[in-house]
Amino acid sequence: MSTDTRSEPRLAASPEGPVRSHRRLPRFAPLGLYLAGIALGAGLSALTGFSVTSTVVYGVILGTAAVYLTSRTVEGSRKGTDRLVTCLVTTAFGIAMIPLVSLVYTVLDKGLARLDGDFFSNSMYRVVGEGGGAYHAILGTLIITLVATVISVPIGLFTAIYLVEYGTGRLKRAITFFVDVMTGIPSIVAGLFAFALFTLLFGNDFRAGIMGAVALSVLMIPVVVRSSEEVLKLVPNELREASYALGVPKWRTVVKVVLPTAIAGLGTGVTLSVARVVGETAPLLITVGLITGTNLNPFDGRMATLPVFAFYQLTQPGTATQAFLDRAWTAALVLIIFVMALNILARLISRFFAPKTGR
Repeated sequence: MSTDTRSEPRLAASPEGPVRSHRRLPRFAPLGLYLAGIALGAGLSALTGFSVTSTVVYGVILGTAAVYLTSRTVEGSRKGTDRLVTCLVTTAFGIAMIPLVSLVYTVLDKGLARLDGDFFSNSMYRVVGEGGGAYHAILGTLIITLVATVISVPIGLFTAIYLVEYGTGRLKRAITFFVDVMTGIPSIVAGLFAFALFTLLFGNDFRAGIMGAVALSVLMIPVVVRSSEEVLKLVPNELREASYALGVPKWRTVVKVVLPTAIAGLGTGVTLSVARVVGETAPLLITVGLITGTNLNPFDGRMATLPVFAFYQLTQPGTATQAFLDRAWTAALVLIIFVMALNILARLISRFFAPKTGR
């Protein structure tokens, strides 16, 4: 007499004794079940008044339920729970990607129309309609960001070295507290601070790129401090102690041992801090303003920047409205390209300058 045992778990031999092993779903079965749930959700949404939101909600619920119940029935409760969590995490990732993909698609769709040679070689001087470009704004952004980096990196790096290598007691706690507070201040506050500072020193009529650089440095310094501090903490204490054992003074240990070991992380932190401020608009609206010509002197007169250029092109279009909108979208696209390039640079720095641990 034979008994059908296909639906029952088998007993597998192991050193600890018999272990129950359940059947497994085919490799692409969970994906097929999830897509079937989404299709069913789309049908249900069509019956109740079709909309993208209801389709996503119904599809996610039905697809996740189908995968979980099928896996629990065939593979057991433990594997079913694992697949349930996998579906939830994957769904959350997909939902998070929707606005990002939509943003990139929209900027590319609307910004490529003016991504030409004229946009990078012409300014808006005496341009009232079509034509013109953002040459002056691109140069202004690069100059102001460079000046802000020159101001922020030494201050932020030295502060991080003090906190990790020298700081103790109340002063260290106070600096850490104020750095944390500065990390969360709104960008408009940094702009107001720079405006008030230079107005107090030079009068109400003073406008220059250095004002925007100081405002951006207020936003950059805490980012540099926090990122550099965490990187310096990762340097093994054994390296410091070995240097001290050889009679090397502390300052030289920091310069010759700690900083070279952490150079990759420090470079990455600085690059990401630059990416953090390159697209700031509010501080530059207050401090630098906008001009239609090209000014390369950050200490004399207003300067154009890409974020402010895009803002004015969008909010104050002239008679040729579409031309203004095209320039605004192209400026936004160039800003995204800048930020993407800086992030790629940070990854390359982390990869090529990291200390080699192998022989």
